[in-house]
Amino acid sequence: MDRSKKRSNSNKINRRKFLHYSSAATVASIFSPLIHANTKLTSEKTLSFINLHTDEALSCCYWADGKYNPSGLAEINHILRDHRANEMIDMDTKLLDLLYILHQAVDSNSPFHVISGYRSPHTNNKLRKQDKGVAKRSLHMQGKAIDIRLPDVELKHLRDTAISLQAGGIGYYSKSNFIHIDIGKPRSW
Repeated sequence: MDRSKKRSNSNKINRRKFLHYSSAATVASIFSPLIHANTKLTSEKTLSFINLHTDEALSCCYWADGKYNPSGLAEINHILRDHRANEMIDMDTKLLDLLYILHQAVDSNSPFHVISGYRSPHTNNKLRKQDKGVAKRSLHMQGKAIDIRLPDVELKHLRDTAISLQAGGIGYYSKSNFIHIDIGKPRSW
């Protein structure tokens, strides 16, 4: 009797482990483009932006032939700069890869409308004084966050798709008509 209970418990643990590992494998296969964003899945990756504060527009290749394109990255860094302080930082390529995958996942034909890309510490502090919702240690200050919308994609759909990627933080600001995306730990608000 005790042996059958042990065997039964052992089977449950094995079944539980099996379900855990098969779930992980399924998730990994679904999101392998995100997990392996630096692998050669396509010969070229292009992103398009319109900075809503400066009216600048950009469409450029930031990745080609298996490596990041320095001139494309420089153009992206420029359009995503802190327009208030006119300061730039190297935007994290993981964020750019996430934007690329998100754009593909929602099948958009529009450029990203940028509300906020990089923010200098000075700008971030200034914005915090105006709005307590601005994080003191915002990932915007590290080039790891962006606030965007896509005019041809419903905001809720954009948010839900971004959350489903489980690749970082997603904030939903329906009244202001944008979502926040960062490459910190997966969470949503």
